[in-house]
Amino acid sequence: MSIPTVHSFAFDPTYGMHLQELQAIAVPEAPAGFDDFWHGRYQRAIAVDPQPRLRHSKLRHDNWHVFGISYITTDALQINGWLLIPREGQVRRGLVVGHGYGGRDQPDFDLPLEETAILFPCFRGLSLSACPAIPPDAPGHVLCGIEHRDSYVIGGCVEDLWLGVSALETLYPWVAGQIGYSGISFGGGIGALAIPFDSRIDRGHLVVPTFGDRQRWLTLPTVGSAQSVQMYQETHGSVLETLRFFDAAIAASRIDVPMLIAPALFDPAVAPPCQFAVANATQKFNETFILDAGHFEYDGMDQQNAILRDKVGQFFKAS
Repeated sequence: MSIPTVHSFAFDPTYGMHLQELQAIAVPEAPAGFDDFWHGRYQRAIAVDPQPRLRHSKLRHDNWHVFGISYITTDALQINGWLLIPREGQVRRGLVVGHGYGGRDQPDFDLPLEETAILFPCFRGLSLSACPAIPPDAPGHVLCGIEHRDSYVIGGCVEDLWLGVSALETLYPWVAGQIGYSGISFGGGIGALAIPFDSRIDRGHLVVPTFGDRQRWLTLPTVGSAQSVQMYQETHGSVLETLRFFDAAIAASRIDVPMLIAPALFDPAVAPPCQFAVANATQKFNETFILDAGHFEYDGMDQQNAILRDKVGQFFKAS
């Protein structure tokens, strides 16, 4: 292990916790109506016709045909992004890839995948899916609609993921049941919330996932999205009643498909205890690959990322 010891943060991004303590973090108790809330949202979401539209992208790559894609999601919003189709071989699997709170300005071309149609949506309000009603910056976005569970933007982003699966099934009906999800940080939290309620997703990969153990998430110092929620709470009162319905660890405890999760021991943006709450919740079904740090450059980072990338290639390999 090469956990960073030199940093400029005013707090300890390990939060004083070692691996054994992190692996002992339990799943928070679900609020009454948690499962009904998400099952209801899912049923309403998949009733939407995504109407995917493709257009040739100016981006070029030796291994991939690159398309711009748009599709309809809930609230009559349009989601925009990219679709990669392999230049060689047939499409035998689908993969939806989420992004962090920094948004996305192009697809990831280095995913070690073959025979896979890879969808890179920009979640509502962010990057290519910017819209007037939703702040485009992370501190504003994470607060949008937080006053009530039915209006909170995070629920809409989960629906964007589900409609991404619908878009892939519309374009490639034969990959139904062979669609995975991969997400990092913000996208990891969205994935943990989405996967357990969508039986069309057959496996998931989450890297330094956020939104786990919301009660703890509200108390730990951070430079990430939790900071703006903590500041909001100081002024407006507790938002925990809303956030408990968007707890990625509670949702992850409902996952019953294979998972590859990569939490970090040191992370100034997503507190490791909250990441491990998600990873621990899916222990029965997952492989956990532990990173020395997240949202931070460190010695050995390239080597760890290379090992994880190889695992991802095997995990999502078309069969």
